[in-house]
Amino acid sequence: MRRYGKHTDEDDIRSRPNRKGNRPRTHIRPKHEDAAEGFVLTVDRGRLTCLVEDTVVTAMKARELGRKAAVVGDRVAPVSYTHLDVYKRQALVGDLSGAKDTLARIVRIEERASLLRRTADDDDPYERVVVANADQLAIVTALADPEPRPRLIDRCLVAAFDGGLTPLLVLTKSDLASADEILELYGALDIPYVVTSREELETGQAADRVREHLAGKVTAFVGHSGVGKTTLVNALVPKERRRITGHVNAVTGRGRHTTSSALALPLEGAEGWVVDTPGVRSFGLAHIDPSRVIHAFPDLEAGTGDCPRACSHDEPDCALDQWVADGHADPARLYSLRRLLSTRERHEGD
Repeated sequence: MRRYGKHTDEDDIRSRPNRKGNRPRTHIRPKHEDAAEGFVLTVDRGRLTCLVEDTVVTAMKARELGRKAAVVGDRVAPVSYTHLDVYKRQALVGDLSGAKDTLARIVRIEERASLLRRTADDDDPYERVVVANADQLAIVTALADPEPRPRLIDRCLVAAFDGGLTPLLVLTKSDLASADEILELYGALDIPYVVTSREELETGQAADRVREHLAGKVTAFVGHSGVGKTTLVNALVPKERRRITGHVNAVTGRGRHTTSSALALPLEGAEGWVVDTPGVRSFGLAHIDPSRVIHAFPDLEAGTGDCPRACSHDEPDCALDQWVADGHADPARLYSLRRLLSTRERHEGD
């Protein structure tokens, strides 16, 4: 006879009532081989909006993923679906309708090809993932009103090079100031660029010219307040923003989507994706290993073989000085590298 409570002894220690539905635990996890593949469009307080084929659905991270978080741009697979009204009783796999009161579970996140990250400031140990799997980073900056911030541009470039993204400079408000000084500053980096005016932003001509650089790519847009980033993004995806944000509002009931979290939108008129990111006041680089930035300068990286161990590439014994003196690389390239590497030691407003 089994005893419970204060009358149990060592023979009964593993005994427990046979409650309804009580089954032994197992470490075997389901493979979800019959579930679909998805693309994360936005994340809002634990709810992820995903595109599965042509359907926009809402999902949450499955428990088996542990601390690993899905971010905008992630390829997630498989995705299994659960009806909210029977959530506590059973799972229904294969519901791809994206209808009201359905919720997906993301059970696997594919390996990332690139990762754009930042920290709040340079002494913040907590890094924030902005977007995964983006091909390029469009850095939007005004030539005037507000004044350009080269140090912030430098920081975005370092984050792009570190994360495996190709940078694109988008310079706005050229009717207020010339772009020559900025273009000269970054000319040695061979970064593609687009220069636009306020009128071109309003008429859509700016979007047409930027779109030529976006076809077939996933492009994340960054920029601080007032530079025209949101105006440009809205011109690139006028219909898709309303469709996707409307779905987010209908499911979460939270009323609106501002650029407070990243949002991936299909590019109108061409194959590609635009990722609108929150406006930035700072771009911390606490997570960046400076030794990785050199990989974006293959003409200089080849000359680092004779550098002293742990060389910062900005010290008297750095071999890059002789490498450039011997004509293997342009001196302007070395200057640009050193300026970018030193940007962690300076504030964006310097």
